[in-house]
Amino acid sequence: MQRVIEAEKKMVFTTHWHNAYTRSKSAYSVLMGQNPYSGLPKCAFWKTGVTQGDPYAMEGIYKKKFTIPPHAKIATAGSCFAQHITHHLRGKGCNVLDVEPPPPGLAENFHHKYGFMMYSARYGNIYTVRQLLQLALEAADEWKPKNWIWEKNGKYIDGLRPAIEPEGLDSPEEVLDHRRYHLSRVKELLTSFDLFIFTLGLTEMWAHTLSGTVFPSVPGLLGGEFEDELYEFKNAQFSDILADFDHFQTVLNKIRGGKPFKIILTVSPVPLTATATGQHVLLSNTHSKSILRSVAGQLSMSQEHIDYFPAYEIVTNPRLYSTSFRDNLRSVQDGAVANVMNHFFAEHSMAQNIMEANVLMGVNASQQDLHCEEALIEEFGE
Repeated sequence: MQRVIEAEKKMVFTTHWHNAYTRSKSAYSVLMGQNPYSGLPKCAFWKTGVTQGDPYAMEGIYKKKFTIPPHAKIATAGSCFAQHITHHLRGKGCNVLDVEPPPPGLAENFHHKYGFMMYSARYGNIYTVRQLLQLALEAADEWKPKNWIWEKNGKYIDGLRPAIEPEGLDSPEEVLDHRRYHLSRVKELLTSFDLFIFTLGLTEMWAHTLSGTVFPSVPGLLGGEFEDELYEFKNAQFSDILADFDHFQTVLNKIRGGKPFKIILTVSPVPLTATATGQHVLLSNTHSKSILRSVAGQLSMSQEHIDYFPAYEIVTNPRLYSTSFRDNLRSVQDGAVANVMNHFFAEHSMAQNIMEANVLMGVNASQQDLHCEEALIEEFGE
């Protein structure tokens, strides 16, 4: 009997406490009244936008700034993650320009090995905005690189795109001829595109000390020889990158004669392979990606013709934990890439001839097809 009485008391107390809490909560809500957080959408709160949200259909993660016409001429460039974007755009039948297509006699499995079909021109990976600026200046005949023809096993390579001729060429003159042709095609590309999609990848870079010429990989890795007195390490900061991108747009406007264009910026979710800062690579990676993301955000917020697409956030979403990456925690899973592009096409429905394009352009290209010079540095950490 005593147990029954105690249980009833406990139930009465619990009910009383619950009612009091409910009244208190209601009173608190009334007391607080309207505030800037009242009525915000679910995506504005971590609990409903991330913890409880669907990482494969993130409501509100991306709202396009402008419409891309179905037949818009698209140019792509950037770090190695941008190769995924190029694949998927072509796979959806988008009009991705290719001003340096592979020669008819080159087998398809050699296309990427020699730098074809990766982007809209055969410039290889452009990891930094300084590289992008240099290329535009060179195409406009406003700047000349220095110390860029490197020797490799008795052959010669273009140090500004060192991976596109794996075996090298027979003479410096041949390298120079190849580059002249390449620059003519790049100028054509910069003149003709409607939309430029660029993926920011790195802040760390190696430069020729006297001229400031920046390379996509450290000299000595894919060709040439590293010498302390010839090369220096640079780590671009926010103001440097912002100024470089604005300078790039100035050059672009000159080349195009004022013809308008649109830009979509993304930030690569692929972490650094290694750092030369002297810090732990995790610190350097966070520092680098934070700066790149801030630059992209600033450009998007301040310039109407520039949009930011959150590929970085979609891949690194904590809701997915580590499932976005392969075992090395660097290479992005094919499914994660598809998730990124599904979010993109949910806003931009400009695809054409999808079934044909899937067959012709190889939309299902795997991680093994990616070419990333930076990844080779990992061998030195074994």
